[in-house]
Parts: sequence; structure tokens; C-alpha cells
Amino acid sequence: MILSFSSIVKTIPIIFIIGIVCSCKNDINEVNALTSNANQPIRTGKNIELIYSEKGNTKIKVKAPEMEEYEGEESYMEMIKGIEVLFYDSLQKVTTTLTSNYAINRLDKNIMEAKNDVVVVNEKGERLNTEHLIWRQDSAKIYTNEFVKITTADEILMGEGLVANEDFTKYKILKIKGIINIKEENDTIQKK
Repeated sequence: MILSFSSIVKTIPIIFIIGIVCSCKNDINEVNALTSNANQPIRTGKNIELIYSEKGNTKIKVKAPEMEEYEGEESYMEMIKGIEVLFYDSLQKVTTTLTSNYAINRLDKNIMEAKNDVVVVNEKGERLNTEHLIWRQDSAKIYTNEFVKITTADEILMGEGLVANEDFTKYKILKIKGIINIKEENDTIQKK
């Protein structure tokens, strides 16, 4: 049997199409990964300002140059270009500021994590520097297990780990390091 040139030309595309159809596979995981929006934010914004108030009074103001909000098993807001948090007293005066180069607010857990050059300054001018700080909004506490440096008017305190109230007026360094000045009180002895 001798095949003519025209019959060979007609069978090549058929063989090619059969080869393509037979070589394709549909891996459901690959298809889902390609079409999934799981890694896409549901909301994005620039120059965001969130205000938390109580009875009409501003308690906390959160500012971020860029914010992305995600939903899924865990809902969260990510501030990849940094954050500034302002804490207000009952007279609407800023008492404490928190800044960092990155933050993530885990909405389901009421936890905000600030990372990369975290700085907290209270109304007394006391300054906390660390690389990672967790703010538990439901208990109004901030804490870290990382290295901390607190600069006051009189001294510089350093250590590993910290627990404080959210306005940073009361704090405890967990593993304190360095030289600490202790003020001695004059003891008076009364003779009878």
C-alpha cells in the first residue's frame, strides 16, 4: 500500500491533535491553584485611617500608607509599608504612639503584630524600641519576647521580653540586662 502525499498531509494534523488531547492532564489541585483568589486581597487602600471610638470619643487611631485585607481561614489586614497607632485619653489628647515598618492585624483573634523597627513612646517621653511587638486589643496589653530597649529621662534599660499596658505607662521587662540605677532612700534611725 502506497500512501499518497495528500493522504500523509491529511493524517499529520489528526495525529498531532490526538497527541495533544492524550497528553493533557487535569490535576484538580493545579487547576484550583491557578484559579484561586485565596492569595488576593478582598480590599486594598492607600493612606488609610481607622478610628476606634467609644461613646463618640476617639480611643485609637490607626494610620497606614497602604493596607490590604484578606479573608479565608484567618481574616487579617496587612500594612506592608508601615503603621502609626495613636492612643488617646478621655480628653482626646494623644498619650502614646506606636510606629513600625510592617504590621498585621489578625481580625479573628483581636491581635495586631508590629514588626521591623517598632517604636512606642508614651506621654512621659519614655521610648520602647524592639523588632517585634504584639498588641492584644481585647486585654489592652502589649508584649514581646524579643530584645527591648527602653529609654527614659534618667536611664536606658535593656532586656529580653516585655509586658505592658497598651499606653505603655506600666511595663515589666522579663529578663533585664545592663546597668540599672537604683535610688537609695536615706534611712533614719530614731533613738528612744
